[in-house]
Amino acid sequence: MQMDIRGMLFLSLTVVGVPGNMAVIVAFLLLILQESCLHAADAIVLHLSCTNLVVVLVRCLMETLASFHLANVFGDIGCKGVIFIYRTSRALSIWLTFLLSAYQCLSIAPPGSKWASLRILVAQSLPIVFVFLWVLHASLSAGAILFSVSSKNVTAVATSAVNVEFCYVNFPSDILKKVYGAIQVSRDVVPMALMTLTSLIILVLLYKHSQHLKGLRGAGHAGSGTCGSKQRAAKVVVVLVTIYVVLYGVDNCLWVYTLTLRHTMSSSLISDLRVFFASLYAALTIIKHLNRMWEMFRDNQAG
Repeated sequence: MQMDIRGMLFLSLTVVGVPGNMAVIVAFLLLILQESCLHAADAIVLHLSCTNLVVVLVRCLMETLASFHLANVFGDIGCKGVIFIYRTSRALSIWLTFLLSAYQCLSIAPPGSKWASLRILVAQSLPIVFVFLWVLHASLSAGAILFSVSSKNVTAVATSAVNVEFCYVNFPSDILKKVYGAIQVSRDVVPMALMTLTSLIILVLLYKHSQHLKGLRGAGHAGSGTCGSKQRAAKVVVVLVTIYVVLYGVDNCLWVYTLTLRHTMSSSLISDLRVFFASLYAALTIIKHLNRMWEMFRDNQAG
């Protein structure tokens, strides 16, 4: 019964996350074919959607297949591969969300300021930034390859292991477990704090801009349509960041709780909840990405 409920939860995320992220990816690819280029913010969203698709496919779909005994994917190699790819793509999703919020913050900065110059530099450096993030987070997730084993092949569970239902992340010592866990928490908390800061800056800039527009309307001037689209995109980013902070905040609280335990949990409930909340972000953000695509389409039609 517990496995059926678990399977249904992951199945629901798979049903929403896979076609939704694929729709966003296809929409952007069609946009590239139509306009032969992609704006920096849209390139980040495209990369984010691809990363979220990997998160849902490699974890939610695999968990669904295993929960309903449709496929046996969690041998030793399967555990190493799934956990490594999941942790890498999960971290990428977090940092790409921060990158999107930072770039959007720069996009609504006053023209001619040093922040506008920085925005151009960031846009030109995006390929290098993407490669750097992939290499960095793949390196930080190497522990999954070293320590993950199938639960079917474990005869004696170490006290420093983490139970993830079909697999164990079997750390050699409790100290190594806490060091590795602290690294994982740090690479979540740092972008979380930074994107919260950028979101606050965005809200302040939007407020100042709205006050400026009120003054212009009072003087009989019309507002800019381009600025309006940038503001709408900025508001979408603030919503994405809010969703992220809530869901990944819960995820990290559960992870810290796991690290404080002096024994290996007999149930994978905590790990399942962490994966569910992290994957929920990958599924829910589709709505905002599709809304962004609609705004772009409407602006192009108006133009």
